Amino acid sequence: MTGSQTRSKIRILLGWKPVEVSVEDPHQTVLQYLRDEAHLTGTKEGCAEGDCGACTVIVGDCIDGDVHYRAVNACILFLPAMDGKQILSIEHVSLGELHPVQSAMAELHGAQCGFCTPGIVMSLIAHQLNEGGTTRRQIDDALAGNLCRCTGYGPIIEAAKCALASPTSAEWQSAQERTRQQLLVWSEDHRPLDIETPEGRFIAPTSAEELCGVLGDNPAATIVAGATDVGLWVTKLGRRLNPIVSLGAVRDINEIIESDHHLEIGAGVTYARAERTLSALSENLGELVRRIGSTQVRNTGTVCGNIANGSPIGDLPPALIALGATLVLASAEGRRELPLENYYIEYGKQDRRAGEFVFSVRIPKPTGLFRCYKVSKRFDQDISAVLGAFHVGIENGRVESVKVAYGGMAGIPVRASGCEGAFKGADWNMDTIRRAKEALDRDFTPMTDARASMAYRRLVAGNLLERFFIDTENPGLALELADRRVLGAAHG
Repeated sequence: MTGSQTRSKIRILLGWKPVEVSVEDPHQTVLQYLRDEAHLTGTKEGCAEGDCGACTVIVGDCIDGDVHYRAVNACILFLPAMDGKQILSIEHVSLGELHPVQSAMAELHGAQCGFCTPGIVMSLIAHQLNEGGTTRRQIDDALAGNLCRCTGYGPIIEAAKCALASPTSAEWQSAQERTRQQLLVWSEDHRPLDIETPEGRFIAPTSAEELCGVLGDNPAATIVAGATDVGLWVTKLGRRLNPIVSLGAVRDINEIIESDHHLEIGAGVTYARAERTLSALSENLGELVRRIGSTQVRNTGTVCGNIANGSPIGDLPPALIALGATLVLASAEGRRELPLENYYIEYGKQDRRAGEFVFSVRIPKPTGLFRCYKVSKRFDQDISAVLGAFHVGIENGRVESVKVAYGGMAGIPVRASGCEGAFKGADWNMDTIRRAKEALDRDFTPMTDARASMAYRRLVAGNLLERFFIDTENPGLALELADRRVLGAAHG
Protein backbone atom coordinates (compact mmCIF):
# COMPACT_ATOMS: atom_id res chain seq x y z
CA MET A 1 0.00 0.00 0.00
CA THR A 2 2.55 2.55 -1.17
CA GLY A 3 3.05 4.96 -4.05
CA SER A 4 0.79 7.49 -5.74
CA GLN A 5 -2.40 5.93 -4.31
CA THR A 6 -1.43 6.72 -0.71
CA ARG A 7 -0.53 9.82 1.31
CA SER A 8 2.48 10.22 3.58
CA LYS A 9 1.61 13.53 5.29
CA ILE A 10 -1.29 14.21 7.61
CA ARG A 11 -3.72 17.10 7.22
CA ILE A 12 -5.32 18.66 10.27
CA LEU A 13 -7.13 21.82 11.20
CA LEU A 14 -5.00 23.07 14.07
CA GLY A 15 -7.54 25.30 15.71
CA TRP A 16 -9.05 27.05 12.71
CA LYS A 17 -6.01 26.85 10.40
CA PRO A 18 -5.34 23.96 7.97
CA VAL A 19 -1.83 22.54 8.26
CA GLU A 20 0.06 19.67 6.67
CA VAL A 21 2.41 17.76 8.96
CA SER A 22 5.28 15.40 8.13
CA VAL A 23 5.22 12.91 10.97
CA GLU A 24 8.71 11.78 11.96
CA ASP A 25 7.59 9.27 14.60
CA PRO A 26 4.26 7.40 14.36
CA HIS A 27 4.32 7.02 18.16
CA GLN A 28 4.14 10.79 18.67
CA THR A 29 1.05 11.73 20.65
CA VAL A 30 -1.23 14.66 20.01
CA LEU A 31 -0.07 16.18 23.29
CA GLN A 32 3.60 15.95 22.32
CA TYR A 33 2.85 17.61 19.00
CA LEU A 34 0.86 20.44 20.58
CA ARG A 35 3.47 21.26 23.21
CA ASP A 36 6.75 20.48 21.44
CA GLU A 37 6.06 21.43 17.83
CA ALA A 38 3.02 23.71 17.75
CA HIS A 39 4.18 25.40 21.00
CA LEU A 40 0.65 25.36 22.39
CA THR A 41 1.50 24.72 26.02
CA GLY A 42 -1.88 25.41 27.60
CA THR A 43 -2.64 21.70 27.29
CA LYS A 44 -0.92 19.87 30.17
CA GLU A 45 0.41 16.39 30.82
CA GLY A 46 -0.60 14.89 34.14
CA CYS A 47 -0.88 11.10 34.15
CA ALA A 48 0.07 10.19 30.54
CA GLU A 49 -2.54 7.42 30.61
CA GLY A 50 -5.88 9.12 30.00
CA ASP A 51 -7.08 9.34 33.61
CA CYS A 52 -6.60 12.90 34.87
CA GLY A 53 -7.97 14.99 31.97
CA ALA A 54 -5.30 17.72 32.11
CA CYS A 55 -4.53 16.96 28.45
CA THR A 56 -8.14 17.20 27.23
CA VAL A 57 -8.61 18.71 23.78
CA ILE A 58 -11.56 18.74 21.41
CA VAL A 59 -11.48 16.83 18.13
CA GLY A 60 -13.86 17.62 15.29
CA ASP A 61 -14.80 14.94 12.74
CA CYS A 62 -16.84 15.36 9.56
CA ILE A 63 -19.54 12.68 9.66
CA ASP A 64 -22.35 12.62 7.08
CA GLY A 65 -21.62 16.22 6.14
CA ASP A 66 -21.66 17.66 9.67
CA VAL A 67 -18.88 18.32 12.16
CA HIS A 68 -19.14 16.28 15.36
CA TYR A 69 -17.07 17.33 18.36
CA ARG A 70 -15.71 15.17 21.17
CA ALA A 71 -13.45 15.67 24.15
CA VAL A 72 -10.43 13.36 24.03
CA ASN A 73 -7.24 12.63 25.96
CA ALA A 74 -4.38 14.04 23.89
CA CYS A 75 -1.74 12.19 25.93
CA ILE A 76 -2.47 8.72 24.50
CA LEU A 77 -3.75 9.48 20.99
CA PHE A 78 -1.21 9.03 18.21
CA LEU A 79 -0.92 12.14 16.06
CA PRO A 80 -1.34 10.34 12.69
CA ALA A 81 -4.81 9.19 13.84
CA MET A 82 -5.90 12.85 13.68
CA ASP A 83 -5.54 12.98 9.89
CA GLY A 84 -8.50 14.79 8.34
CA LYS A 85 -9.77 16.11 11.66
CA GLN A 86 -9.80 19.36 13.64
CA ILE A 87 -7.86 19.72 16.91
CA LEU A 88 -8.97 22.48 19.28
CA SER A 89 -6.80 23.28 22.30
CA ILE A 90 -7.40 25.89 25.00
CA GLU A 91 -5.62 28.50 22.84
CA HIS A 92 -8.30 28.25 20.13
CA VAL A 93 -11.56 28.78 21.99
CA SER A 94 -11.48 32.55 22.55
CA LEU A 95 -12.82 34.01 19.32
CA GLY A 96 -12.75 37.77 19.82
CA GLU A 97 -13.64 37.34 23.51
CA LEU A 98 -13.43 34.70 26.20
CA HIS A 99 -15.61 31.68 25.69
CA PRO A 100 -18.55 31.66 28.17
CA VAL A 101 -17.02 28.62 29.90
CA GLN A 102 -13.76 30.50 30.45
CA SER A 103 -15.57 33.57 31.76
CA ALA A 104 -17.73 31.57 34.15
CA MET A 105 -14.76 29.60 35.48
CA ALA A 106 -12.92 32.85 36.23
CA GLU A 107 -15.86 34.81 37.65
CA LEU A 108 -17.20 31.97 39.81
CA HIS A 109 -13.79 30.94 41.16
CA GLY A 110 -13.62 27.61 39.31
CA ALA A 111 -9.93 28.02 38.52
CA GLN A 112 -6.97 28.09 40.88
CA CYS A 113 -3.59 26.59 39.98
CA GLY A 114 -4.45 26.38 36.29
CA PHE A 115 -2.93 22.95 35.67
CA CYS A 116 -6.19 21.05 35.36
CA THR A 117 -8.32 24.05 34.36
CA PRO A 118 -7.62 23.99 30.60
CA GLY A 119 -8.78 20.39 30.39
CA ILE A 120 -11.89 21.15 32.42
CA VAL A 121 -12.72 24.08 30.15
CA MET A 122 -12.30 21.90 27.05
CA SER A 123 -14.53 19.16 28.49
CA LEU A 124 -17.27 21.68 29.25
CA ILE A 125 -17.03 23.33 25.83
CA ALA A 126 -17.31 19.92 24.15
CA HIS A 127 -20.31 19.17 26.36
CA GLN A 128 -21.92 22.43 25.24
CA LEU A 129 -21.17 21.77 21.56
CA ASN A 130 -22.93 18.43 21.91
CA GLU A 131 -25.92 19.98 23.72
CA GLY A 132 -25.17 17.72 26.65
CA GLY A 133 -27.57 19.27 29.16
CA THR A 134 -27.25 21.14 32.44
CA THR A 135 -28.48 18.67 35.09
CA ARG A 136 -26.04 17.76 37.84
CA ARG A 137 -25.70 14.20 36.56
CA GLN A 138 -25.00 15.38 33.02
CA ILE A 139 -22.33 17.81 34.23
CA ASP A 140 -20.81 15.17 36.53
CA ASP A 141 -20.58 12.73 33.62
CA ALA A 142 -18.93 15.37 31.43
CA LEU A 143 -16.33 16.07 34.14
CA ALA A 144 -15.76 12.53 35.41
CA GLY A 145 -12.51 12.36 33.44
CA ASN A 146 -11.11 15.63 34.81
CA LEU A 147 -9.44 15.64 38.21
CA CYS A 148 -9.27 18.85 40.23
CA ARG A 149 -6.84 18.82 43.16
CA CYS A 150 -7.11 22.35 44.53
CA THR A 151 -10.28 24.24 43.60
CA GLY A 152 -12.81 21.58 44.43
CA TYR A 153 -15.81 20.80 42.25
CA GLY A 154 -18.38 23.14 43.82
CA PRO A 155 -17.31 26.31 41.98
CA ILE A 156 -16.66 24.30 38.81
CA ILE A 157 -20.20 22.87 38.83
CA GLU A 158 -21.66 26.34 39.33
CA ALA A 159 -19.54 27.69 36.47
CA ALA A 160 -20.71 24.84 34.27
CA LYS A 161 -24.39 25.50 34.98
CA CYS A 162 -23.93 29.19 34.19
CA ALA A 163 -21.88 28.76 31.02
CA LEU A 164 -23.86 25.90 29.50
CA ALA A 165 -26.97 28.06 29.44
CA SER A 166 -25.21 30.52 27.08
CA PRO A 167 -25.89 30.29 23.32
CA THR A 168 -23.11 29.63 20.83
CA SER A 169 -21.72 32.96 19.61
CA ALA A 170 -21.95 34.12 16.00
CA GLU A 171 -18.13 33.94 15.77
CA TRP A 172 -18.17 30.30 16.82
CA GLN A 173 -20.95 29.45 14.38
CA SER A 174 -19.06 31.09 11.54
CA ALA A 175 -15.83 29.30 12.46
CA GLN A 176 -17.64 25.97 12.69
CA GLU A 177 -19.04 26.41 9.18
CA ARG A 178 -15.56 27.11 7.80
CA THR A 179 -14.38 23.98 9.57
CA ARG A 180 -17.16 21.94 8.03
CA GLN A 181 -16.27 23.12 4.52
CA GLN A 182 -12.58 22.27 4.97
CA LEU A 183 -13.18 18.84 6.49
CA LEU A 184 -15.67 18.05 3.72
CA VAL A 185 -13.01 18.72 1.09
CA TRP A 186 -10.56 16.41 2.85
CA SER A 187 -13.17 13.69 3.34
CA GLU A 188 -13.56 13.38 -0.44
CA ASP A 189 -9.94 12.25 -0.77
CA HIS A 190 -10.03 8.51 -0.09
CA ARG A 191 -6.33 7.82 -0.47
CA PRO A 192 -5.17 5.89 2.60
CA LEU A 193 -2.45 7.21 4.85
CA ASP A 194 0.83 5.29 4.80
CA ILE A 195 3.66 6.89 6.77
CA GLU A 196 7.03 5.15 6.87
CA THR A 197 9.84 6.58 8.99
CA PRO A 198 13.00 5.29 10.68
CA GLU A 199 10.91 5.16 13.90
CA GLY A 200 8.24 2.93 12.41
CA ARG A 201 5.29 2.77 10.05
CA PHE A 202 1.68 3.95 10.44
CA ILE A 203 -0.94 2.64 8.02
CA ALA A 204 -4.57 3.81 7.93
CA PRO A 205 -6.62 1.79 5.40
CA THR A 206 -9.96 3.24 4.32
CA SER A 207 -11.92 0.01 3.75
CA ALA A 208 -12.18 -3.44 5.27
CA GLU A 209 -10.81 -4.92 2.06
CA GLU A 210 -7.70 -2.71 2.28
CA LEU A 211 -7.37 -3.55 5.97
CA CYS A 212 -7.42 -7.29 5.23
CA GLY A 213 -4.69 -6.79 2.62
CA VAL A 214 -2.51 -4.74 4.96
CA LEU A 215 -2.83 -7.28 7.78
CA GLY A 216 -2.16 -10.10 5.34
CA ASP A 217 1.14 -8.42 4.45
CA ASN A 218 1.84 -7.44 8.08
CA PRO A 219 0.39 -10.20 10.28
CA ALA A 220 2.36 -9.05 13.33
CA ALA A 221 1.09 -5.45 13.12
CA THR A 222 -0.40 -3.73 16.15
CA ILE A 223 -4.04 -2.88 15.42
CA VAL A 224 -5.19 0.40 16.99
CA ALA A 225 -8.71 1.80 17.27
CA GLY A 226 -9.05 4.33 20.10
CA ALA A 227 -5.57 3.79 21.64
CA THR A 228 -7.07 3.87 25.16
CA ASP A 229 -5.13 0.67 25.84
CA VAL A 230 -2.39 0.58 23.19
CA GLY A 231 -1.47 4.21 23.86
CA LEU A 232 -0.31 3.21 27.33
CA TRP A 233 2.02 0.60 25.85
CA VAL A 234 3.96 3.54 24.45
CA THR A 235 3.58 6.20 27.16
CA LYS A 236 4.00 3.87 30.16
CA LEU A 237 5.93 0.85 28.89
CA GLY A 238 8.06 2.61 26.29
CA ARG A 239 7.25 0.04 23.61
CA ARG A 240 7.90 0.65 19.92
CA LEU A 241 5.13 -0.68 17.69
CA ASN A 242 5.90 -1.42 14.06
CA PRO A 243 3.83 -1.26 12.05
CA ILE A 244 0.81 0.43 13.59
CA VAL A 245 -2.39 -0.26 11.65
CA SER A 246 -5.20 2.18 12.47
CA LEU A 247 -8.91 1.36 12.14
CA GLY A 248 -9.95 5.01 12.37
CA ALA A 249 -10.44 5.60 8.65
CA VAL A 250 -12.08 2.26 7.79
CA ARG A 251 -15.57 3.28 6.73
CA ASP A 252 -17.31 -0.10 6.60
CA ILE A 253 -16.59 -1.12 10.21
CA ASN A 254 -18.08 2.02 11.71
CA GLU A 255 -21.74 1.03 11.73
CA ILE A 256 -24.37 -0.19 14.17
CA ILE A 257 -26.88 -2.45 12.43
CA GLU A 258 -30.09 -3.37 14.24
CA SER A 259 -32.51 -6.15 13.30
CA ASP A 260 -35.53 -7.57 15.09
CA HIS A 261 -33.36 -10.03 16.97
CA HIS A 262 -29.89 -8.57 17.42
CA LEU A 263 -27.48 -5.64 17.21
CA GLU A 264 -24.27 -5.75 15.21
CA ILE A 265 -21.60 -3.28 16.33
CA GLY A 266 -18.67 -2.67 13.98
CA ALA A 267 -15.05 -2.58 15.11
CA GLY A 268 -14.79 1.20 14.72
CA VAL A 269 -17.82 2.08 16.86
CA THR A 270 -16.91 3.89 20.07
CA TYR A 271 -18.56 3.41 23.45
CA ALA A 272 -20.04 6.90 23.11
CA ARG A 273 -21.77 6.03 19.85
CA ALA A 274 -22.96 2.65 21.12
CA GLU A 275 -24.16 3.83 24.54
CA ARG A 276 -27.66 4.92 23.52
CA THR A 277 -28.27 1.79 21.44
CA LEU A 278 -27.04 -0.51 24.19
CA SER A 279 -29.17 1.39 26.71
CA ALA A 280 -32.21 0.67 24.56
CA LEU A 281 -31.25 -2.99 24.57
CA SER A 282 -31.01 -2.95 28.37
CA GLU A 283 -31.03 -0.01 30.75
CA ASN A 284 -28.70 -2.01 32.96
CA LEU A 285 -26.25 -2.44 30.08
CA GLY A 286 -26.38 1.28 29.32
CA GLU A 287 -25.51 2.08 32.93
CA LEU A 288 -22.53 -0.26 32.67
CA VAL A 289 -21.26 1.57 29.58
CA ARG A 290 -21.69 4.90 31.40
CA ARG A 291 -19.19 3.67 34.01
CA ILE A 292 -16.52 2.57 31.52
CA GLY A 293 -13.68 5.06 31.77
CA SER A 294 -14.64 8.70 31.30
CA THR A 295 -16.30 10.71 28.55
CA GLN A 296 -12.88 11.16 26.94
CA VAL A 297 -12.25 7.39 27.04
CA ARG A 298 -15.71 6.51 25.73
CA ASN A 299 -15.28 9.04 22.92
CA THR A 300 -12.29 7.14 21.52
CA GLY A 301 -12.32 3.61 22.98
CA THR A 302 -14.31 1.06 20.97
CA VAL A 303 -16.63 -1.76 21.97
CA CYS A 304 -14.73 -4.27 19.85
CA GLY A 305 -11.37 -2.98 21.05
CA ASN A 306 -12.41 -3.83 24.62
CA ILE A 307 -13.28 -7.32 23.40
CA ALA A 308 -10.17 -7.82 21.28
CA ASN A 309 -7.62 -6.97 23.96
CA GLY A 310 -8.81 -9.89 26.08
CA SER A 311 -8.58 -8.25 29.50
CA PRO A 312 -9.88 -10.46 32.33
CA ILE A 313 -11.44 -7.37 33.91
CA GLY A 314 -12.85 -5.83 30.72
CA ASP A 315 -16.29 -4.47 31.54
CA LEU A 316 -18.39 -5.37 28.51
CA PRO A 317 -17.31 -8.94 27.62
CA PRO A 318 -18.98 -10.73 30.57
CA ALA A 319 -22.26 -8.96 29.83
CA LEU A 320 -22.04 -9.80 26.13
CA ILE A 321 -21.16 -13.42 26.91
CA ALA A 322 -24.26 -13.67 29.12
CA LEU A 323 -26.31 -12.34 26.21
CA GLY A 324 -24.86 -15.01 23.87
CA ALA A 325 -22.90 -12.62 21.64
CA THR A 326 -21.10 -13.81 18.52
CA LEU A 327 -17.79 -12.42 17.30
CA VAL A 328 -17.15 -11.85 13.60
CA LEU A 329 -13.49 -12.00 12.60
CA ALA A 330 -12.12 -11.09 9.17
CA SER A 331 -8.91 -11.59 7.20
CA ALA A 332 -7.75 -11.92 3.61
CA GLU A 333 -8.98 -15.54 3.85
CA GLY A 334 -12.56 -14.43 4.54
CA ARG A 335 -14.75 -14.14 7.62
CA ARG A 336 -15.56 -16.54 10.41
CA GLU A 337 -17.85 -16.41 13.41
CA LEU A 338 -17.50 -17.87 16.86
CA PRO A 339 -19.29 -17.47 20.18
CA LEU A 340 -17.66 -14.65 22.11
CA GLU A 341 -17.03 -16.94 25.10
CA ASN A 342 -14.86 -19.18 22.85
CA TYR A 343 -12.68 -16.25 21.77
CA TYR A 344 -10.98 -16.18 25.18
CA ILE A 345 -8.62 -19.13 25.61
CA GLU A 346 -6.48 -18.18 28.60
CA TYR A 347 -4.93 -15.07 30.07
CA GLY A 348 -3.26 -13.10 27.26
CA LYS A 349 -4.36 -15.58 24.58
CA GLN A 350 -7.33 -15.22 22.25
CA ASP A 351 -8.58 -17.15 19.24
CA ARG A 352 -7.42 -14.58 16.69
CA ARG A 353 -5.23 -15.84 13.86
CA ALA A 354 -2.32 -14.04 12.23
CA GLY A 355 -3.61 -11.36 9.85
CA GLU A 356 -7.10 -11.47 11.39
CA PHE A 357 -9.04 -8.67 13.09
CA VAL A 358 -12.32 -8.33 14.96
CA PHE A 359 -14.80 -7.09 12.34
CA SER A 360 -17.89 -6.79 14.57
CA VAL A 361 -19.78 -8.24 17.50
CA ARG A 362 -23.35 -9.49 17.11
CA ILE A 363 -25.46 -9.19 20.26
CA PRO A 364 -28.82 -10.99 20.57
CA LYS A 365 -31.56 -8.98 22.21
CA PRO A 366 -32.45 -10.31 25.70
CA THR A 367 -35.32 -12.78 25.71
CA GLY A 368 -35.59 -13.26 29.48
CA LEU A 369 -34.33 -11.59 32.63
CA PHE A 370 -31.00 -9.81 32.18
CA ARG A 371 -28.84 -7.77 34.53
CA CYS A 372 -25.17 -6.87 34.80
CA TYR A 373 -23.37 -5.22 37.72
CA LYS A 374 -19.95 -3.64 38.12
CA VAL A 375 -18.21 -3.47 41.50
CA SER A 376 -15.16 -1.20 41.79
CA LYS A 377 -13.48 0.99 44.39
CA ARG A 378 -14.60 4.19 42.64
CA PHE A 379 -17.87 4.75 40.79
CA ASP A 380 -16.21 6.56 37.87
CA GLN A 381 -13.06 5.75 35.97
CA ASP A 382 -12.16 2.55 37.74
CA ILE A 383 -11.38 -1.00 36.69
CA SER A 384 -13.80 -3.67 37.85
CA ALA A 385 -12.93 -5.75 40.87
CA VAL A 386 -15.81 -8.05 39.90
CA LEU A 387 -18.36 -7.81 37.13
CA GLY A 388 -21.33 -10.17 37.11
CA ALA A 389 -23.80 -10.68 34.25
CA PHE A 390 -26.94 -12.82 34.40
CA HIS A 391 -29.41 -13.87 31.70
CA VAL A 392 -32.19 -16.25 32.75
CA GLY A 393 -35.29 -17.52 30.96
CA ILE A 394 -38.25 -18.42 33.22
CA GLU A 395 -41.28 -20.49 32.20
CA ASN A 396 -44.04 -21.41 34.64
CA GLY A 397 -41.83 -20.45 37.56
CA ARG A 398 -38.95 -22.68 36.53
CA VAL A 399 -35.56 -21.84 35.00
CA GLU A 400 -35.50 -22.96 31.37
CA SER A 401 -32.31 -21.25 30.21
CA VAL A 402 -29.41 -19.59 32.02
CA LYS A 403 -26.12 -17.86 31.29
CA VAL A 404 -24.00 -16.52 34.16
CA ALA A 405 -20.71 -14.81 33.29
CA TYR A 406 -18.10 -13.00 35.36
CA GLY A 407 -15.12 -10.76 34.89
CA GLY A 408 -12.37 -10.42 37.49
CA MET A 409 -12.87 -13.98 38.80
CA ALA A 410 -10.44 -15.76 36.47
CA GLY A 411 -7.74 -15.07 33.89
CA ILE A 412 -10.42 -14.48 31.25
CA PRO A 413 -14.09 -13.44 31.21
CA VAL A 414 -15.87 -16.76 31.68
CA ARG A 415 -19.19 -18.46 32.38
CA ALA A 416 -19.89 -20.06 35.75
CA SER A 417 -20.77 -23.60 34.68
CA GLY A 418 -21.47 -25.06 38.11
CA CYS A 419 -23.67 -22.14 39.05
CA GLU A 420 -25.61 -22.49 35.80
CA GLY A 421 -26.07 -26.20 36.48
CA ALA A 422 -27.70 -25.42 39.83
CA PHE A 423 -30.27 -23.25 38.05
CA LYS A 424 -31.37 -25.47 35.19
CA GLY A 425 -34.86 -26.82 35.66
CA ALA A 426 -35.04 -25.47 39.22
CA ASP A 427 -37.75 -23.30 40.70
CA TRP A 428 -37.07 -19.56 40.45
CA ASN A 429 -36.83 -18.79 44.15
CA MET A 430 -34.35 -17.90 46.88
CA ASP A 431 -33.60 -21.55 47.69
CA THR A 432 -32.32 -22.01 44.16
CA ILE A 433 -30.25 -18.85 44.48
CA ARG A 434 -28.62 -20.22 47.64
CA ARG A 435 -27.73 -23.49 45.90
CA ALA A 436 -26.39 -21.55 42.92
CA LYS A 437 -24.23 -19.43 45.23
CA GLU A 438 -22.74 -22.58 46.76
CA ALA A 439 -21.96 -23.92 43.30
CA LEU A 440 -20.52 -20.56 42.26
CA ASP A 441 -18.07 -20.75 45.13
CA ARG A 442 -16.66 -23.92 43.53
CA ASP A 443 -16.50 -22.43 40.02
CA PHE A 444 -13.68 -19.96 40.65
CA THR A 445 -10.45 -19.50 42.56
CA PRO A 446 -9.97 -15.77 42.05
CA MET A 447 -6.67 -14.03 42.67
CA THR A 448 -5.82 -11.41 45.25
CA ASP A 449 -4.44 -8.17 43.82
CA ALA A 450 -4.52 -4.41 44.37
CA ARG A 451 -8.19 -4.22 43.46
CA ALA A 452 -9.58 -6.93 45.73
CA SER A 453 -8.75 -10.03 47.75
CA MET A 454 -9.79 -13.54 46.78
CA ALA A 455 -12.24 -13.67 49.70
CA TYR A 456 -13.80 -10.35 48.73
CA ARG A 457 -14.26 -11.44 45.13
CA ARG A 458 -15.94 -14.67 46.19
CA LEU A 459 -18.29 -12.81 48.51
CA VAL A 460 -19.17 -10.15 45.95
CA ALA A 461 -19.76 -12.67 43.16
CA GLY A 462 -22.34 -14.48 45.28
CA ASN A 463 -23.95 -11.27 46.47
CA LEU A 464 -24.39 -10.07 42.88
CA LEU A 465 -26.24 -13.28 42.10
CA GLU A 466 -28.59 -12.61 45.00
CA ARG A 467 -28.97 -9.00 43.91
CA PHE A 468 -30.03 -10.20 40.46
CA PHE A 469 -32.86 -12.20 41.99
CA ILE A 470 -34.01 -9.30 44.19
CA ASP A 471 -33.81 -6.80 41.32
CA THR A 472 -35.96 -8.92 39.04
CA GLU A 473 -38.44 -10.17 41.63
CA ASN A 474 -38.79 -7.12 43.87
CA PRO A 475 -37.39 -3.94 42.27
CA GLY A 476 -38.82 -1.78 45.05
CA LEU A 477 -36.88 -3.72 47.69
CA ALA A 478 -33.73 -3.48 45.56
CA LEU A 479 -34.04 0.30 45.47
CA GLU A 480 -34.70 0.45 49.22
CA LEU A 481 -31.62 -1.64 49.96
CA ALA A 482 -29.53 0.52 47.62
CA ASP A 483 -30.75 3.66 49.43
CA ARG A 484 -29.83 2.12 52.78
CA ARG A 485 -26.32 1.36 51.53
CA VAL A 486 -25.87 4.93 50.31
CA LEU A 487 -27.15 6.37 53.59
CA GLY A 488 -24.99 3.98 55.57
CA ALA A 489 -21.92 5.09 53.64
CA ALA A 490 -22.86 8.74 54.13
CA HIS A 491 -23.27 8.38 57.89
CA GLY A 492 -20.55 5.81 58.46
